[in-house]
Parts: sequence; C-alpha cells; structure tokens
Amino acid sequence: MNAATIQVETLTCPSCLQKIEAAVKGVEGVDQGTVKVLFNSSKVKLDFDDEKVSVDQIAEAITKVGYEVLKSSVR
Repeated sequence: MNAATIQVETLTCPSCLQKIEAAVKGVEGVDQGTVKVLFNSSKVKLDFDDEKVSVDQIAEAITKVGYEVLKSSVR
C-alpha cells in the first residue's frame, strides 16, 4: 500500500466533497476506509494498492466528476 495526497481546486461546498469522495472510493485498488477529503485545504488523502491502480488513475476519476487536480504526491 502507498499513501497519496492529491491537491484539487478550491472546494466550495459540501456537495463537492461528497462527489470527490464517492469518485475516489469507486476506484478499484483504493482503500476506501482511508479516503479523507479535507474541505479547508482542498486535499484528498488516501491509501492505494499500486499494483492495481496509479495515482494518475485516481486523479483522472476526480477530473471525470468535474474537478481540477492541481498536483499529487505519493509517500
């Protein structure tokens, strides 16, 4: 498992948070129990299995629901 932090455009409402959280949790290989969308900092933190999914694929899921990904990092 790897941990990732993904910076997204400024979140403006709770609905934004819910859409992003649902999109990320729907990606195969993401540990659903670790997904945290931080409203104040517009960051998504999660753990994922790099043998099943890449951080770029997770970022793509966020983009598909209408939010711009500004940067991502894996730790």
